[in-house]
Amino acid sequence: MHLIMCSSRSVMSEGGSTPVLQASAINWIDMVNEFQKDVLSTRLGIPIFYGIDAVHGNSPVYKATIFPHNIGLGATRDPELVKRIGAATALEVRATGIQYVFAPCVAVCRNPRWGRCYESYSQDPKIVQAMTEIISGLQGEIPDNMPKGVPVIVRKEKVIACPKHYVGGTTNGIDESDTVIDRDGLMEIHMPGYLSSISKGVATIMVSYSSWNGDKMHAHHDLITGFLKNTLHFQGFVISDSDGIDKITSPYRANCTYSVLAGVSAGIDMFLVTKNYTEFIDELTTLMNNKFIAMTRIDDAVRRILRVKFMMGIFENPFADYSLVKYLGIKVHRELARDAVRKSMVLLKNGKSPEKPLLPLPKKVPKILVAGSHANNLGHQCGGWTIEWQGVSGNDDIKVMISF
Repeated sequence: MHLIMCSSRSVMSEGGSTPVLQASAINWIDMVNEFQKDVLSTRLGIPIFYGIDAVHGNSPVYKATIFPHNIGLGATRDPELVKRIGAATALEVRATGIQYVFAPCVAVCRNPRWGRCYESYSQDPKIVQAMTEIISGLQGEIPDNMPKGVPVIVRKEKVIACPKHYVGGTTNGIDESDTVIDRDGLMEIHMPGYLSSISKGVATIMVSYSSWNGDKMHAHHDLITGFLKNTLHFQGFVISDSDGIDKITSPYRANCTYSVLAGVSAGIDMFLVTKNYTEFIDELTTLMNNKFIAMTRIDDAVRRILRVKFMMGIFENPFADYSLVKYLGIKVHRELARDAVRKSMVLLKNGKSPEKPLLPLPKKVPKILVAGSHANNLGHQCGGWTIEWQGVSGNDDIKVMISF
C-alpha cells in the first residue's frame, strides 16, 4: 500500500499490492476501514478514499470478474454495454470497500507499436468519446439539474472515476514520449474523451507522463489550469500519475524542489507518491512558507478534493459496507463479461476468398486448431492489469484467481 499525499490525504494500492496473498473481499474491507479509523482519529478527522487500478473489472482483486480490455470493448461499438460493465465494476470495487478507480483510459492510440495500445478504445476519437459512457456506469447518471463539470457520485454502490492520461499520445509508439502535434490536432484527436467525461460529471482526471511539443504534462499550466479548469470549468480534482512529478526532470528526480513547484503550480491537486511522500510534504511546506506557492493554489486543491468527498457522501458514511461483499465475481457479472467477449470478437478475414468462406464452420467439423503463444494461456489472454500490473502468465494460478 502506498500513500497519495496532498493537503487532503488519501490512499491507493500500487499495481499488484494487496492486503494479503489472495486477499478476500473482507480482507480488503478490513484494511480500508482500518485506514479510515486511523484518519478519523486525527485532529481534523477528514475521511480518506482508497484508490485502485480497476481498469477492466476490479482486476487486481482475487476472484473478481475480468472484462475485456478497452481495445476489445471499443470493437463492440456498444456504449450501453460499456456502461453496464462500468456499473458492474463499480459494484465489485465497492464489494472490497474501495471508493476510487483509476479508470477509464481515454487515450487515442494512433500507433500500434505503443505497448499500451490495448488500453485504448480506438484510434478514432469519436469511438473513444462514445465509450466514456462507462463513466455513467461507474459514477451514476448525472442529474438533469446539475451544472456542467460538477462531480457526481450518486449512490453507495458507485465509485469515483478517473479518465486518463491527460492529454496526448506518443511519438513512434514510445511510451511516455512527446506528442508532436499542433493545438488543433491535440483538440481534435486527444481531447474529445475528456470533454465527454466532464459532461458526465466525472470527479477526477489523471495527468499523463508524456509531453506536448516538448513540455511535460505534469508541469503544463496552460492545459491543466488554463484549459481544463478555466475553459472547460472542470470542478473535480486533477491527480498526478504515479510518481509523475519525479519525471518532470531528466534525469528522474534530478530536482525535487523544482518538480513539486512545477506540478503544484501547473494545477495538479493530488499527487500519487509511492515512496518519497515525507520528502514531498517537506518540499511543499517549504515552498509554501517561502511564498513560492500561494495559499490560494492550496485552497483550490483542497476545495476540489473536499468537493468530491462531500459529493460521494464519505463524511456521512466513511466506512465500507460489508453487505456488498456478496457482489464480488457474481454470476450475472460473469455472464456480462462473456457477452462482452462475444461482441468484441473481430473477424479479420473469412477464408481465402469470398467464394470460399471459412465461417460458418460445418456443424460436424472434427477438429479446430487454436494456435499461438496465447492459445492455451489464460494469463496472456487477460493481459496487463490482471492481478499484477503487467499481468501474469499461465493457467494454473489464474483459474482460481479470477472469475470469467
